[in-house]
Amino acid sequence: MKLSEFDFDLPEALIATRPVRPRPAARLLLAQRDAIADRHVADLPEILRAGDLLVINTTKVIPARLTGARWRDTAQGRVSAKVEITLTEPQPDGAWRALAKPLRKLAEGEEILFTDDLRATVTTRGAEDVVLRFNLTGDAFDAALDSAGQMPLPPYIAGRRAADAQDREDYQTVFAQTPGAVAAPTASLHFDAGLMEALRARGVGFAEVTLHVGAGTFLPVKVDDVRDHKMHAEWGQVSDQAAAQIMAAQAAGGRIIPVGTTALRLIETAATGPGQIAAWTGKTDIFIAPGFRFQLADGLMTNFHLPKSTLMMLVSALMGRARIKAIYAHAIAQKYRFFSYGDASLLLP
Repeated sequence: MKLSEFDFDLPEALIATRPVRPRPAARLLLAQRDAIADRHVADLPEILRAGDLLVINTTKVIPARLTGARWRDTAQGRVSAKVEITLTEPQPDGAWRALAKPLRKLAEGEEILFTDDLRATVTTRGAEDVVLRFNLTGDAFDAALDSAGQMPLPPYIAGRRAADAQDREDYQTVFAQTPGAVAAPTASLHFDAGLMEALRARGVGFAEVTLHVGAGTFLPVKVDDVRDHKMHAEWGQVSDQAAAQIMAAQAAGGRIIPVGTTALRLIETAATGPGQIAAWTGKTDIFIAPGFRFQLADGLMTNFHLPKSTLMMLVSALMGRARIKAIYAHAIAQKYRFFSYGDASLLLP
């Protein structure tokens, strides 16, 4: 499979930099087999059936983007230089892996000052990132990060505008519980309390899982043959309760529909066979591309993805490449809004 097979031309005007309000007012492209219909997320209680189970990701995005300064003594005196940090992954010993700009000018042992209360020391500088040890831990670190950090908007939004206070609400799901993600499970951003109540009244269930979305979700595919691509690893957990809900819904004839590619990747990782799943905790680097045999997912609710991305490969695996090309051509022609703050699709193969 060539990377070019997952490319398409996207007008820049269709890249959303703010979400619609209220959240369920976003448009929803409903793709059932070969049929395509233009709906809204608010229509989900009419579209889904009693007994269907939505699998939602309860990860919580942390304000992982920090701006600080490094100080050095020079012949001209003590000078500072700006450093931009994006936290990517906590380490078992309490340190953090992080992207840094400029990376090459940072030295091991150097201290970065973010606020009067928050600072970090560079313990390791690698080819692509650094490891930082902060002066605070636990609740004190969380509070300082919440005060100093900004939401880590995706590059295609951050390149158009800076993150602001509104993103603290907009880039967080209403059911976020467990801090650890540096990117949102964006299909879930379309839900609010009213929609979830209406879905429950319809008889649709919710199973909660957690996958901490990492910065690797935005990394480009750099190989021509996509089978050579190596996925980034992300920490996830499927509880005994969630596994039991999925098994019960299947036994009762309900459809298992993950909300977002993160939830889908996680349950397919935890699958123990066709229609089977067990509790699971660990890191997953599952790569879903055409030819993948789905064990659990009967559909997927997801936003519209970047050309030549692993997520385009995932939806192509679910629906077939020809069908996905038709779906995306329709979305572009009808001016659906793309990417993290954009509209949604419900894919039912």
